Amino acid sequence: MRLTLQEIDTTPTEIKLHQNSRILEISFDDGHTFSLPYEYLRVYTPSAEAVGHGPGQEILQIGKENVTINELKPVGNYAITPVFSDGHKTGIYTWPLLYKLGLEYKELWAAYLDKLEAAGQPRHQ
Repeated sequence: MRLTLQEIDTTPTEIKLHQNSRILEISFDDGHTFSLPYEYLRVYTPSAEAVGHGPGQEILQIGKENVTINELKPVGNYAITPVFSDGHKTGIYTWPLLYKLGLEYKELWAAYLDKLEAAGQPRHQ
């Protein structure tokens, strides 16, 4: 799903993968720490294969409930690329994107669940 990002004046100080709980924990130098579920990160991938190349080309990501992150690859000093267990490895998650995903988790997760329901796609756990 396509998101609009704002510039941020903060950078990560620590990123941890918690494999048992499937949570990526990211702390920023402004004091914010976010716990982001792997499924949430996967369905909000910024990859062109999910968001397309323009508005209206987004593809709803379904069936990602049990996805894990096998590896995190750094992208310069501005982003990471998670390698997901479903083979997805093309999303570049910039610091502003991860910060937005953390700050707006409740609203964005609810929006995703609403889109699943509207599409008649059950979420299995």
